[in-house]
Amino acid sequence: MGNYGLVADAGGTNVRFALVDLDQASPALIAPHKFRSKNFASIEDAARTYLSEQKLDASPSVAVLSVAGPVGGNAIDMTNLGWRFSGADVAKALQIGRVHLINDYEAIAYSVSALGQADLRDIGPLSVVPKSERETLAIVGPGTGLGVGGYVRTANGLAPLVTEGGHMDFAPGDDLEIEILKFLRARLGHVSAERILSGPGLSNLFEALAAVQGSPEDKLEPHEITAGALQDATSLCGQVLSRFCAILGSVAGNVALVIGARDGVLLAGGILPAVADFLIASSFRTRFEAKGRFEAYMREIPTRLIVQDNAGLMGAAASLAAMRCAPDGSR
Repeated sequence: MGNYGLVADAGGTNVRFALVDLDQASPALIAPHKFRSKNFASIEDAARTYLSEQKLDASPSVAVLSVAGPVGGNAIDMTNLGWRFSGADVAKALQIGRVHLINDYEAIAYSVSALGQADLRDIGPLSVVPKSERETLAIVGPGTGLGVGGYVRTANGLAPLVTEGGHMDFAPGDDLEIEILKFLRARLGHVSAERILSGPGLSNLFEALAAVQGSPEDKLEPHEITAGALQDATSLCGQVLSRFCAILGSVAGNVALVIGARDGVLLAGGILPAVADFLIASSFRTRFEAKGRFEAYMREIPTRLIVQDNAGLMGAAASLAAMRCAPDGSR
C-alpha cells in the first residue's frame, strides 16, 4: 500500500482512527473506525489494534492525534480517561516518524472548513451581522467532559482558540438552579459547568433535581436519562434533559460573549446529536439570547449543531495537511 499518515480523535468514551493518503492533495479520511476507549489500557494499544486491521506494508510516516485535555510539550494526561502519553511515546511504540498531539477542540476548529450543510443542524434564527475580515467562532461541546474552544480566521489563516473553559464556574440562571448548585456544591465542592454539561453531569443533574424536588431516585446512567427523556418529555428524565439544554444555552452564550464570537457558535460533543430534535425544541436558544442589555447582540449570533461523527478526525487530517505544507514541518 501507499504512503499513509495516521489521525486519531481520542476522547473519554471513544477513540477514533483513520488513515490519510499522503500522496493525495486532499486530506480525505480512509477506513475510519471507532473503538470504546475503556477497552484499551493505552492509546498505543488502541492504535495497534486499528493498524493491524489495515494490513499496511509499513507504519504510517506521520500522525496527528486529537486528544481531550490540555496538551503541553506534545504530551497529555487525559482528564476523563487516565491515559497519559507523549507524541514521542507513541512514535516509538508504533514506529512512526513523527507524532503530533493537538487538543480535541483545536481539531474541531480545523474541521469547520470541511463540514458541509449535511454535517450541521441549525438551532434558532440564522441572521448574522455583516462579515468582517476577521471571522470569530466559538465551539462548545458536552461529551464525557465539556469542551470549549473556537477560532479566529483572518487573511493570514486560521488560529484555533484552545481553552479549558469547561471548568469555568457554574452560574445558576434561576432559583431552581441555585438549589441545584447548593446540592452539588455540598457533594463536589467546586461546581464547574462540566459537572452538569457532560455525560457524568447528566447523572449529577438527575440526582440534584430529584433531591431538590423532594423525590430522590436511584442514580441513572446518562444514556438512560436521554432515553427516558425522549420517551416522555414530562418525566423526571425529560425535566433533567430540558434543564441540561437550558444551562447549555446560558454557557454557550457566555462563551460567545467572552471571545466575541459574532460569527456563530458550533455545538459539538457526543451527547447532542442523539437528542438533536429535543435540543432544538428546548429553551436552549432562549437562554442563549437572555443576556439582558445584550439580548439584541446575541440574537444575531447563529448557533449550529455538528452532527458529523468524524469531525475530530477531519480536523486532525486538516492539521496534518497544514503541518506537512509548512516549510519547517510544523503547523
